[in-house]
Amino acid sequence: MIRILLAEDDQAMRAYLSRALENAGYEVYAVDRGTMALPLLEDGEFDLLLSDIVMPEMDGIELAQRCSEVSPRTKVMFITGFAAVSLRPNRTAPQAKVLSKPFHLRDLVLEVERMFEDAQSVSL
Repeated sequence: MIRILLAEDDQAMRAYLSRALENAGYEVYAVDRGTMALPLLEDGEFDLLLSDIVMPEMDGIELAQRCSEVSPRTKVMFITGFAAVSLRPNRTAPQAKVLSKPFHLRDLVLEVERMFEDAQSVSL
């Protein structure tokens, strides 16, 4: 089963996304900030980090950078309310899919499925 770590600071959005992904057959672990997600990435095997970009304590970009260090096989997808996210000049965005809010849950599930279809076709 594909395991997803969801980092989203908005409680209602977190519950909404978790339910949709679980209904689509994914195992979802949800946390409300990047600083809570990082130890989980270090301890567990996750197939996907699904992270909001703007969060307290540690934003999604920094979380994804740390994820690439501690769990390099974990794919990353950002969800954001900001269509064009500006990075500080000294920061590079990790390889990641970006899904802009608002989006339909069906779109999210399709994007997640697509990420793993691509990985399966490469490994065949």
